[in-house]
Amino acid sequence: MATDMQKLMGASEEDDEEEMDVKEEDDEDEENGERRIAAQMMMGVDEVMPSTSSGGQFQHQQQLQEQVGTPGGGGARRSRPPEEKERTKLRERHRRAITARILAGLRRHGNYNLRVRADINDVIAALAREAGWVVLPDGTTFPSRSPGSRPTGGNSAGMTSSSSQMVSQQTPPTSLQGVSSGYRTSVEYNASRMKGVFMPSSSPYDLSSSARSQSSGMVGDGGEQIESLPFISGSMEAINDKQLGVINIKCELVDPDGLLKQLRVLKSINVDGVMVDCWWGIVEAHAPQEYNWNGYRRLFQMVRELKLKLQVVMSFHECGGNVGDDVCIPLPHWIAEIGRSNPDIFFTDREGRRNPECLSWGIDKERVLRGRTAVEVYFDYMRSFRVEFDEFFEDGIISMVEVGLGPCGELRYPSCPVKHGWRYPGIGEFQCYDQYMLKSLRKAAAMRGHSFWARGPDNAGSYNSQPHETCFFCDGGDYDGYYGRFFLNWYSQLLVDHGDRVLSLAKLAFEGSCIAAKLPGIHWWYKTASHAAELTAGFYNPCNRDGYTAIAAMLKKHGAALNFACAELNFLEQHEDLREALADARGLVWQVLNAAWDVCIPVASENAVLCLDRVGYNKILDNVKPVNDPEGRHFSSFTYLRLSPLLMERQNFMEFERFVKRMHGEAVVDLLV
Repeated sequence: MATDMQKLMGASEEDDEEEMDVKEEDDEDEENGERRIAAQMMMGVDEVMPSTSSGGQFQHQQQLQEQVGTPGGGGARRSRPPEEKERTKLRERHRRAITARILAGLRRHGNYNLRVRADINDVIAALAREAGWVVLPDGTTFPSRSPGSRPTGGNSAGMTSSSSQMVSQQTPPTSLQGVSSGYRTSVEYNASRMKGVFMPSSSPYDLSSSARSQSSGMVGDGGEQIESLPFISGSMEAINDKQLGVINIKCELVDPDGLLKQLRVLKSINVDGVMVDCWWGIVEAHAPQEYNWNGYRRLFQMVRELKLKLQVVMSFHECGGNVGDDVCIPLPHWIAEIGRSNPDIFFTDREGRRNPECLSWGIDKERVLRGRTAVEVYFDYMRSFRVEFDEFFEDGIISMVEVGLGPCGELRYPSCPVKHGWRYPGIGEFQCYDQYMLKSLRKAAAMRGHSFWARGPDNAGSYNSQPHETCFFCDGGDYDGYYGRFFLNWYSQLLVDHGDRVLSLAKLAFEGSCIAAKLPGIHWWYKTASHAAELTAGFYNPCNRDGYTAIAAMLKKHGAALNFACAELNFLEQHEDLREALADARGLVWQVLNAAWDVCIPVASENAVLCLDRVGYNKILDNVKPVNDPEGRHFSSFTYLRLSPLLMERQNFMEFERFVKRMHGEAVVDLLV
């Protein structure tokens, strides 16, 4: 999907050569007024729409420049011969052509989401960030490991130009020093414009400091938490909006006046409610069981005053580095301190690289978090939330709680981490090499009487391998042998057991309230026998086995709804990158939906990619509210991603309003687009 978005946003090499603005400094061209004015004009086009008088302004500036450059103009600069000016133009044209090819290559092969009129400064900043440096909007650059050089300042609200999403801009407190070499402030994310391309230096928790895989295309397999509301009276009664960066790292509400205006506009078109991530890394940031809910309380009061519904996500993962993430919210500081002395609390790949995006499921029952197990930490957090916002539950304002179960809040292993070099359509890697999961594997192998099976596969390739390139995932490979079936059963059962443990405690903490869990849509390599990308993510779903029935049964056991990001997946199959990856989004969607509907659990959904046009909305409606389903099955709710100024633009908002009416079952004339 990210690759698809790249193609939509990027320009071809020929377009780049015509439109690219190059702002390199050159000793001979530094005082060339024509070049300077041209650069100003192109910047103006990128930032705002030029007025109709721009041509007159350009001519006027040219005349002023000529006056300054001539002796009669009163300036000190000498006029340059026409031959020299022509040579300068040729050199500049040559530079632009080279830069256009460089940028086209970075977009196509390196997954750099550079704007159409990017300049050399954007490229340098992108490369610096990939190397783990911090680059602020004013160009200030310093190593991310140098806390003393970080500027200090207050909080302010900002907006990314690439996604137009509101985010908080704050400087991390000094207690964050050393949490991760890849830690980035939201200021950096605003400046980088590189959604889904976060590539920090190796984590300080890694066993090996080497290790970065080669780049290829990337697809986000779901990077945000979603919400769902009940389906009422035969019509879709739930449209929700999601926005990142509403609460900053100090648990303060960012731009409350602006947010209130947006919420009022949404209320005016009968949007049912909003969804909010309650980040563990913000609320319990500094010390165990010291919770700060201040910003969330103020936000929830605003929502209640507008008579909107609330859905909340218990986000036990870090935010940053996935598709749609424009802020950086790490895990709590005290967790990072534990991780520095005991890095096995994090998921680990075969080469020993740690992933501090969330806690390993191996410590669910290990008292390694200052006397508590991981599930006890999750339960205490959820119970604190329930007590803090009791009146919102009693009044029915909070209609559902989604429980984060893994990276990006999804029930899966972090098998495809961009920060470790994964790019779509790589198969990913197994994440079971921390000491606690290896201990579980040894125990399972001993119970089977094959202690030599207490190891991970050594022929499963790397993050960016393809199934046929490995002996484990190829047709007839080891995945379907005796050892392979044992390992994959153990690996996938850990995923189900983790969901079972956390949801059982969530049901206890939120007794009487609806709870939900989220699954990703890993559709690449679905048409192969092994379904390799699903296997590394923990879904034991090869062509001869249904890997989603056990998960659906577990959700049914706890009365939990399924949130599945699939609203528009099954019309993406025409894209070339999906065909090359032997993807089958439609097949995956119907397999997961049937597993859920067979056990009669509610299904909610969201859009996985940005949608602003009628064609996209109609596709979503066809999938969320199928007209010809013989059993009358449908989704219980739909979450729109995401609330942003781009959505609020007149034409976009008119289409969205029409979409909301149709989702609620109102008759709307479907005029030609």
